[in-house]
Amino acid sequence: MTRKRLIIEMGMGIDQHGQDPTVAAARAVRNAIANNALPGVWEVAGLSHPNEMIVEVQVAVPYPEQVRQQEVLAVLPFGRKSLSVELGGMVVQGKAIPELDDKNDEMLIAVAAVTVLVENEE
Repeated sequence: MTRKRLIIEMGMGIDQHGQDPTVAAARAVRNAIANNALPGVWEVAGLSHPNEMIVEVQVAVPYPEQVRQQEVLAVLPFGRKSLSVELGGMVVQGKAIPELDDKNDEMLIAVAAVTVLVENEE
């Protein structure tokens, strides 16, 4: 079996309050997949169910060691999912608001690439 890329989707996510890299990462993945449909999964690749597709997610975010990976992957509705988290994104100076549970003035920005692959017999 060989894997072939069907689509790559990119997104950005921000946690303006709360300083949670998991929130920023999950929003980046949600942004990447928010405005697409994948009829090629059935019409071109011939899959019978969307859980047959392979979904590889790469996220770059500040404080990657704090990311709760299962929460990020839970954004994806289907597929055989995997996640790679690396240091990246941005930290931007914001304004801490105690009522929003801010720990400091940081706003965290994450970027994500979501790659959908299919397996072919060749």
